[in-house]
This record gives sequence, structure tokens and C-alpha cells, in this order.
Amino acid sequence: MLDRLASFFDRLRYDEPDPDPLGGGGVALALTGGGARAAYQAGLLRSIARSVPGFKPDILTGVSAGAINASFLASTAAIPFDHATDRLADIWRGLRAEHVFRLDRPSVMQSVVRAMRAPADVAPPAEGGLLDTTPLQTFLEGHLGAVGAPMEAVRRAVEDKHLGALAITTTSYTSGQSVTWVQGHGIEPWDRPMRRAVRTDLRTEHVMASASLPFFFPAVAIDDPQLGYGWYGDGGIRLSAPLSPALHLGADKILVLNTRYGPTRAEADLPKVDAYPPPTRILGILMNAVFLDVLDRDAQTLRRINDLLEETPRDEWNGFRPVDLLVLRPSVDLATLAAGYAPVLPPSMRLVLGGLSSGDGRSPDWLSMLLFDVEYIEHLLALGEADAERQLDDVGAFLEGRREAA
Repeated sequence: MLDRLASFFDRLRYDEPDPDPLGGGGVALALTGGGARAAYQAGLLRSIARSVPGFKPDILTGVSAGAINASFLASTAAIPFDHATDRLADIWRGLRAEHVFRLDRPSVMQSVVRAMRAPADVAPPAEGGLLDTTPLQTFLEGHLGAVGAPMEAVRRAVEDKHLGALAITTTSYTSGQSVTWVQGHGIEPWDRPMRRAVRTDLRTEHVMASASLPFFFPAVAIDDPQLGYGWYGDGGIRLSAPLSPALHLGADKILVLNTRYGPTRAEADLPKVDAYPPPTRILGILMNAVFLDVLDRDAQTLRRINDLLEETPRDEWNGFRPVDLLVLRPSVDLATLAAGYAPVLPPSMRLVLGGLSSGDGRSPDWLSMLLFDVEYIEHLLALGEADAERQLDDVGAFLEGRREAA
């Protein structure tokens, strides 16, 4: 059996998740990143919560913008899940670009030059990135609690056992590691090559850091008794195994809400540009590769492990266990949708990003992450609800045997 596993992992050739042998953690809801695209997750969840009465996730994991959604849901874990998802949708419905970054930023290049020449003098969140995210900090503090203090609503949800655990993943710019911050009961932190978990009282700055798009948003300082003082950014940068937090926390089922469209082979082969690729096109591919594409590889690995375990006697599992997985994703490309909306960005930002205009036939992936536009957000919420309704039979079958909400 060990030889078979060794051969199997040699063929995979990457650092894959290590399932916790205990299990029993229930259903984990794993929320991926994607900036403004994460509004789609709110629509999906709202429809699922209305259509599957009694469902409430036992574990929440989030990365990048998914960390914001996960934290909002964790802070409202004491109320019925359908009410919590209604609140989440309302939050997104009221979100505007001015709630995320300043639109009157005087000089992007001035900030970039300062960060390069005198990084010790940079004062985030107003400086350090292409965008001033002071409004986002204010917005999150209004919903989750002040920076520097534990998120009390999350703490109460865990203590009162309305929630098993919340995990938020960041990337340490100080050490280069992927760090998952976890709050919950009976958790044993894990340590793997270039990724580790730290048990802590989660704070708003953990959420800010996880959602800090590289270069666009400034890094966030976190002072932790175990790791010391350091700077952290978007959790998707170094996260080689996005399902790992849910597996380590003992999930028996993982419901993943992905914001990445899964194109057909014909769609994938279709040329997106005819001339030399502009910087915005390269940036969009890079963002998808870093933040979204790795999930498909991780999901494939988990399914292969499940298939292998089905053919192996239980007494030879050697610490592995089968974990059910369902990945929900958009029925259309969210970046293509964004091309139909005019970007609400500072003029200097448009200049830096090459002045990409909507309707030019390209897929502005970067724009879909920064487009906090009321019409675009409403479109994503409606699309999420419609996609969930089409897949309710699959979702209901997947969640069969779930625990009832308290």
C-alpha cells in the first residue's frame, strides 16, 4: 500500500493537502478570492440558504476576497444561515468603489517611487500600493471590529459553538510563507514546507492582509506573539493547496465557491488577442494563475485520493480518509461581464493599467477584481442565485446527512 501511495504522489509532483485522519468536522465552506468577483459567492450562498433549510457550515475558510465573505459569515454565525446570507448580499449590494479605495488618489507613481526608495517611511493603508485602501479598513472595522482587537462576534460564535472554526490565509512578505490564521476549538496547527497554520484570536487586519491584492493594495502589518512582527499580503500568492485548511480542520465535506469560470476546450483554445499581448492581458493571466487556477489542480488531487481509497481496504488507509468535494463556479466568465462596465478608477490608475477600455474584445481580468460598480455587483449577485438554483439537486445531494442548524 505504501508503495502505491508513493508512486501515486510521485506522479502528482506537487505539495498537495494532507488530510487529517480524524475527520468529524462536518461541512466546510471554502471561499476563494477574486476581488469584486466575490459578490458572486454572496448570490450563490443566498440561494442555497433559502433552498436548503437547516444548512449551516461547520467550518469557514477564506482567502483574498473570500476571507471577507468568510469573516462576515463567521460574525453572524449565531443567526439562521439564510438571514446571514441575506445580510452578506445586502453588504455587497451597498458596496461602492469609494468604500474600498480612494478615487481621488493624487499620484500613483509618486507612491510607487516612495515605496521603492524609502519603504521604512511608507504608511499603509494610505501608501504602499497603487491604491489607498483606507476606506476598506474603515468599512471592515465597521462590520468586524477595530484593527488591533479580536473580532468579538467571531470569538462568541466559536465559544458558543455556532461555528467550529474560521481560517484565513495570508502570504507573509517577511518570510515568504503561506500562513493560515485559525480560530476554533481543539485545533492542532499544522506545519508544511512553506505553509503553516497559527492558532490565534482573529482580527480585522488578518482579513485586510488576506484581501490585499499584490501591488494594487498595500501590505498589512501583523504583530503575532508566535511569529513576531511582519508584513502580509494576499493569501492566494503562495497557497499551493487551497483545500488544505478545510482538510486539516477535519472537514468531511468541502463545498467550494470558486469565482473562476471553467471554459470548454473550444473556449479555452479561442485566441483572446490578435496583436502583441498588452500588459493588462499578461497581468490578468498572472492573477488567474496565482489566485484561482491552483484550486482545480488541488480538487483533482483530492478526487484521485478518494478514488484510490475506494480501492484500498480501510485498515490500509494509513491516516488518509475520503472527503466529499463539490465545486460551484460561474456559468459565464465574470471577467467578460466586467468588460461591459466602465471602470470607476482614478485617472492615474487607468494610465498605469494601460487605459484598457471596455468593449475592445479583451477579457479584463484585473478589471473584474477592482470593479466595485453597483450594476456589476447586482449582476454578479443575480448570476450567483441563478447558478445555484440550476444546481440545487447536486447541492442538496451533496449536503445530505448535514447537521441541523442550532
